Amino acid sequence: MNINTLCIHGSNVYHNDTGAISVPIFQNATFAHPGVGQSTGYDYSRIQNPTREHLEETIAQLEHGNEGIAFSSGMAAVTALFELFKSGDHIITSDDLYGGSHRLFNSISSNHGLQFTAVNTSDTAAVKGAVTPLTKAIFIETPTNPMMKVTDIKAISKIAKACDLLLLVDNTFLTPYYLNPLELGADVVIHSGTKYLSGHNDTLAGFLVTKNKALSERLRFIYGTTGACLSPFDSWLVLRGIKTLAVRMDRQQQNALELSKWLSHHTRIKKVFYVGLPDHPDYALSKKQARGFGAMVSFKVDCPQTAVKVLERVSLILYAESLGGVESLITYPMLQTHADVPENIRESLGIDNCLLRLSVGLEDINDLIADLDQALK
Repeated sequence: MNINTLCIHGSNVYHNDTGAISVPIFQNATFAHPGVGQSTGYDYSRIQNPTREHLEETIAQLEHGNEGIAFSSGMAAVTALFELFKSGDHIITSDDLYGGSHRLFNSISSNHGLQFTAVNTSDTAAVKGAVTPLTKAIFIETPTNPMMKVTDIKAISKIAKACDLLLLVDNTFLTPYYLNPLELGADVVIHSGTKYLSGHNDTLAGFLVTKNKALSERLRFIYGTTGACLSPFDSWLVLRGIKTLAVRMDRQQQNALELSKWLSHHTRIKKVFYVGLPDHPDYALSKKQARGFGAMVSFKVDCPQTAVKVLERVSLILYAESLGGVESLITYPMLQTHADVPENIRESLGIDNCLLRLSVGLEDINDLIADLDQALK
């Protein structure tokens, strides 16, 4: 079935006799047993809930996986994922990571004995060179946040398989509409469902998806034990959002491309980072491994004063954290998403006081350009 259709019709796990088109919200904490030693298949919503189950089946189908697990946030999903590892284990990560992941790895997971090496995962040789006898996994974002570097998932998968490592891929930026990492050799796909999947900036959610039955059983046990489950209502909100994922992604990508072209010719803009521009160093790789480029754009202005002025003067575009919703949002990574990353690391990656990140929404492109134009004057 085509992904456009899957987004709308999702899983068939829920069958009803009422003719209701929308999946019901089973707003239950617990479920009655029909008899001693008997179960309806649902006992307690921390373990499973019919509304959440429908969502999990849907995201698994969209990602070409066998098991999807829905968490209360993207970071809750990543935290549970790292419960697979024990003290002394070593994990290789992308150097250009979402600040929340960097904070988790370096301020919490490392205190529990996990070891991390951050490398440019666009450089396959650098990844291979970082493998040690203690390495257990490679964790990548592609495109990276916020510098939009692209990793060759197939190439990294070959390294992972040769060294018996897990390959963990955060697919938040491209979504399963544009990219299916499991098909390219990933073992687990991660999503912040808060972003494009729900698409309306009105809920928090996270997902892990895998094809591996043994791995999914371990993750499901961690999930049920640690308890960061997605509520029935939030599950329903994400299900509703996924129905329009395809049309939203196409429109947002179209806007992002037009806006990137416009920014590229503005005198106050020194560099634009958008993988859909032909001059992006990873443009060819993006075309090869994905079906689209997404709608995330970063750009550098001519000076820090211009960056502050843009943030204070935009009116249609909202100065706010997060991404992937129908509204266009602009952020200052240095002070927001990556504030906890040490300054020397930020600077080495290019995350300085001139860098802005834009999540392009569904507004009319002419209105978006007009808003940025007046903010840059």
